[in-house]
Amino acid sequence: MQKFSPMRLVPHLLAVFCLLTATLANLPAAAQKQALLRVGVAGLSHDHAHQVMSQFKKSLVEIVGIVERDHLLVERYKKTYDLPDSLFYNDLTTLIMNKKPDAVLAYNAINEHLAVVEACIPKGVPVMVEKPLATTMVDADKIATLSRKHKVPVLTNYETTWYNSNQFVYSEVKNKGSIGAIRKMVAHDGHEGPKEIGCSAEFLNWLTDPVGNGGGASRDFGCYGANLMTWLMDGRAPISVTATIKRIKPNVYPKVDDDAVIVLEYPDAIGIIEASWNWPYSIKDLEVFGVKGYLQAQDGNRVRQRSKDTYQQLNPPITKYTDNIQYLQAYLRGEVAPGVDLSSLENNLIVVKILDAATRSAASGQKVKL
Repeated sequence: MQKFSPMRLVPHLLAVFCLLTATLANLPAAAQKQALLRVGVAGLSHDHAHQVMSQFKKSLVEIVGIVERDHLLVERYKKTYDLPDSLFYNDLTTLIMNKKPDAVLAYNAINEHLAVVEACIPKGVPVMVEKPLATTMVDADKIATLSRKHKVPVLTNYETTWYNSNQFVYSEVKNKGSIGAIRKMVAHDGHEGPKEIGCSAEFLNWLTDPVGNGGGASRDFGCYGANLMTWLMDGRAPISVTATIKRIKPNVYPKVDDDAVIVLEYPDAIGIIEASWNWPYSIKDLEVFGVKGYLQAQDGNRVRQRSKDTYQQLNPPITKYTDNIQYLQAYLRGEVAPGVDLSSLENNLIVVKILDAATRSAASGQKVKL
């Protein structure tokens, strides 16, 4: 009998080692591909749809289907982003049945959000809409009823949710107590106007329509401050809402308002929302005054902090979730604790309630109690 030599196994072991090494080397890319969120897209008339297309092109998300009725708009997106015909569907029901997406992202008119929810939620497909949640409390309540009945989430996406500055201010106020109890919040949000900055015709068509958008700047930008203040107030609705809403450029925006000041009254604080399509530049900032100091999120990445005797400019750290796709994926994995965070249904029901009250207050000239 031939004596066994361990050396005879070396070539075989080496081959196995090489195979394992090659497999492991390929795992990150494969794992990343498998981990991509698979989404359907409902509508392309909201110019924020370009964001998800950019995410798609960077392989940050997988788009499994798109529903859009405007054929000219479809052709433009196909050409701009080199999208195949096979990606487009006539309706959400067919898209969901054929592709079974992890979630659907809505980039259509605000008054069309309810129809997206009605198509998706009973089928177990989560929805993330662009801000605000709805144009009316009637629609908002129907959305909430469907979400709660089927236990399927409906979330709302705001650009300001992913600002490092806002997340830092919240942490300083709520977790560290660095400025003491909140006494006043002021949010400035807006730009020169959607027509002035070159928004697409399809976007302008419903953004400047009182039915499609529920209003003008008061809705388009008033929702940001309402969202952030509801968050800072731990999900509490204000006691009352008082609003002055104006149409400064009726020749440009004949159907909707273009400037609004909305005052929110809380038991121990005041919130002031300044929303406008008349700013001399684009602005999204948030000021929070406490009993001991002041914090201002100047933009997405800069924060000013003041107390009675000190002043400093801060560069906040990068937040945990830097965009809606990261957050949505984590939410669906159960990694986001339920509550009244900026995207939550609970927060955004209050946002719609505030905006609805602001419209009524401006029309009546009276404070509206909630």
